[in-house]
Amino acid sequence: MFGRRSIRAALWVAVILACLVDVPETQAYIGPGAGFAFVGSFFVIIATFFLAFLKLITAPVRSVVRWLQSRKALRKSRVRRVVVVGLDGQDPELTDGFMKEGLLPNFERLQQQGCYVRLDTSFPSESPVAWSSFQTGCNPGKHKIFDFLVPNRKSHLPELCSAKVRGSTRTLNIGKLRLPLGKPSIDLGRKSQPFWKILGDHGIFSSVIRVPITFPPEKFHGVSLSAMCVPDLKGSQGTFSYYSNEPPQDDAFTGGMRFAVKVVDGVVRSYISGPENTMVEGAEEMRIPFEVRLGRDGQDAELIIDGKSHPLKHRVFTPWIELQFCPALKFSVRGIVRFYLIESGPHFRLYMTPINIDPDRPALPISHPFTYAVYLSKTLGRYATLGLAEDTWGLNERVLDEQAFLELTHEIHDERERMFFDALDKTKRGSVVCVFDITDRMQHMFWRYLEPEHPANAGKDVEKHKHALRDLYVKMDDLVGRVMERMDDDTVLMVMSDHGFKPFRRGVNLNTWLHQNGYLALKDDTLTGAQYYQDVDWSRTRAYAVGLGGIYLNVKGREAKGIVEPGVEQEQLKKEITEKLRPLYDDERDSNAIAEVYDANVIYNGPYVREAPDLMVGFKIGYRVSWDCAVGELSETVITDNTKSWSGDHLMNPPDVPGIFLCNRPIDVGRINIMDIGPTVLDLFGVAVPEHCDGKSVMVARPSQDATGEPAQERSAS
Repeated sequence: MFGRRSIRAALWVAVILACLVDVPETQAYIGPGAGFAFVGSFFVIIATFFLAFLKLITAPVRSVVRWLQSRKALRKSRVRRVVVVGLDGQDPELTDGFMKEGLLPNFERLQQQGCYVRLDTSFPSESPVAWSSFQTGCNPGKHKIFDFLVPNRKSHLPELCSAKVRGSTRTLNIGKLRLPLGKPSIDLGRKSQPFWKILGDHGIFSSVIRVPITFPPEKFHGVSLSAMCVPDLKGSQGTFSYYSNEPPQDDAFTGGMRFAVKVVDGVVRSYISGPENTMVEGAEEMRIPFEVRLGRDGQDAELIIDGKSHPLKHRVFTPWIELQFCPALKFSVRGIVRFYLIESGPHFRLYMTPINIDPDRPALPISHPFTYAVYLSKTLGRYATLGLAEDTWGLNERVLDEQAFLELTHEIHDERERMFFDALDKTKRGSVVCVFDITDRMQHMFWRYLEPEHPANAGKDVEKHKHALRDLYVKMDDLVGRVMERMDDDTVLMVMSDHGFKPFRRGVNLNTWLHQNGYLALKDDTLTGAQYYQDVDWSRTRAYAVGLGGIYLNVKGREAKGIVEPGVEQEQLKKEITEKLRPLYDDERDSNAIAEVYDANVIYNGPYVREAPDLMVGFKIGYRVSWDCAVGELSETVITDNTKSWSGDHLMNPPDVPGIFLCNRPIDVGRINIMDIGPTVLDLFGVAVPEHCDGKSVMVARPSQDATGEPAQERSAS
């Protein structure tokens, strides 16, 4: 007979082997709007054992094959290692200015060693689009990422472009229990292959840390941790919680949930809102009760969750706290949160971060291999897993103040640094790619401090944080300096940003403009201000805007309620809208709002152009799609002030917001495109650039060129 220890050991082996073959057993999967489901089929477990056994016995053969591939590839390689440091949104004009002031010595040193040029961004100049072009070397017409949000052609409702989660289609019903008999599918919206997958096919290892649009994680020869579009445990892109006993000042509350609480005898009781329980008929949300015991005379408080006590200090974030939701039987799904006690008197105010997937026990695959997320958590400590981890909406809604946002954002950055340097130390040969988000998030929220007259500054002190972005760039320079210390002569270092940044002063509601110009019709011709196109009469609508700059025509056979004939009528309508929209004038600011309107058939090529917006709007500096337009709401006025803390942006005319590119080697051109970086990495390792790539290598080798890399040939910049 087997003892308990033997059985327990056998189960652990099964779990580990299951992770190796990427068939997680009895794991909860959570995705954007999908709730969660469980894999509990006996047949899945048997299949897992079988596949794990096959992988185990074939491991020696696969290792030999990969070793032979690696030797063949590395014989052609000009480098042992390529390191790409992504600084999301770092702006070239700010970089130039701070370099002239002598504040960025490591950037200057890197420029002297190799090069520093502008980096042309994608169309549109948006992170998911740009980083997808970076990975694949392709334009959006080939990788199919056109925006954060794209329309569902059947419902006309906006949905995430990058990932879709579908629950299991088969369930075993036992009373009120609903047990899935298969695992949900998580589909990656991005098409084409990232360059690290191609490197891996040639036996070259890569470490890829938090590059946007890598969720769900793909299999390749290396390790990766997913980033942008990884959901929180509720299935959203980040929903914070705010507990307060003060009267709400405004019914509108974006990006979070507000809970009214009472203080009774120094105790506050409430609950944490979790994911829906799809294992039980009715699918109600799961909740975890908690209480806060306030200290005397306004001193620090105590948080009690599941019988465990956690100290709450005023205006100090707690460490990560584990949450466990139990839907049925002995199944459980875990998340982690941090609390921030803003005030305990005279009003009680408590903030909780979105519920991040627990990297110790991931509820869905967020890394490749599945165990890599666990490894990072066990060796470096728990960390934020949410794709958009820095809570910009908490600051936008004035739940968090600037100091709290800065503290949270810098701590998330420190988590990222630990992961990156761990990968850098362990990857002696191959590629290391890591993207740091802090530059993007802080410029979104603190750009207003560069402009005292920005609409978001009305009635606010602009002196306290006026050097926040300067200090941020100095911090990035220090990061680059520490990376350079770890470089050797056989390592190519690239430092880049996907786009630049500019002020966002005024918002343009494209749907309101389309309505006022007769292209979008309203039900009963009445504007109610409802979101998600609830006011729109699709039977009379010829064009509508979705996302952050795209205009779609309501085409027959493509949209479920399309009325525009494809072909000649479609092309004529595009031309008509372009000619009318391009001269849009802002009388209040005495300025044009639109720089250019682009036709998808002109700026894109590839098999997915039909999925693109028919028109893409490039806004003048200072303008962007308005907040209400982004959620399908029409307003009375086309152009309005942007008064939110989110005061900087890059969703403008792409040629006006290029990124930066620095390298410790010279390049063959004066200015490069973001699509060129992946092909350049492939070429440095001696791997042929696929013919479908739009980008080209900018470090082309001469037959006699050594690893130091001299310029080889001229190529006109994009």
